Amino acid sequence: MNATTRPSGRKIVIIGATSAIAEQCARLWAAEAPAELVLVGRDESRLATIGDDLQVRAPGARISRLTVDFQDPATIDALIHDIAAEGAIDIALVAHGMLPDQHACQHDLAANRQALLVNAVSPVLFAEALASVMLQRGHGTVAIIGSVAGDRGRKSNYVYGAAKGLVERYAQGLQHRLAGSGINVLLVKPGPTDTPMTAHLKQQGARLASSAQVAQDIVNAVAKGRKVLYTPGKWALIMLVIRNLPAFVFNRLDI
Repeated sequence: MNATTRPSGRKIVIIGATSAIAEQCARLWAAEAPAELVLVGRDESRLATIGDDLQVRAPGARISRLTVDFQDPATIDALIHDIAAEGAIDIALVAHGMLPDQHACQHDLAANRQALLVNAVSPVLFAEALASVMLQRGHGTVAIIGSVAGDRGRKSNYVYGAAKGLVERYAQGLQHRLAGSGINVLLVKPGPTDTPMTAHLKQQGARLASSAQVAQDIVNAVAKGRKVLYTPGKWALIMLVIRNLPAFVFNRLDI
């Protein structure tokens, strides 16, 4: 961990802080007011680069960097409790994931398993640990990044979609459990976004949202206490149509 003197501001924990969307969110939160930002990731050198950049952008912020095994429940639980022991968490963003190759997942069960662990099980473990420590204070927001892919299984990405569908059902249940507790749970459902994870889609000519705009939408939704965010907003209508297509129509689509 590397840190400077703690300011009197919010404590924001970002899980998967090296993701493009998470980095943009961190910049926005750091620019709003002096804050304590706890960056959690797997790549120590990448975390250091992001942390140093944030410190330059926001000299009054306290920037901490932590690396962790993202799939070990005991390690995750200990990490979150250690962070909370040093001060109440005001905002937590669970942002990590990967975009697996659907064809590989169909033919390699190990790849299938890894995609489900990274995109579903690991985010849920972090969110559950965060909710537990926030309940002790009766305060905070947990924002979890899901995907529009979780709205309906499609042949082009159903392993990824299944993982994000699990995240959605989990978030709904956590919202129900925490109703009236003072803790808000925000499920973020981005459409295809311009990040290193989707570079191959961009090369194929896909129209992608900017990570900066998605991050701004997330920061705004957290501030407003929203429960669900489609970003960009057009995806709420697009997925409403896709979810409600009858099977005899849906099964003819190459999506």
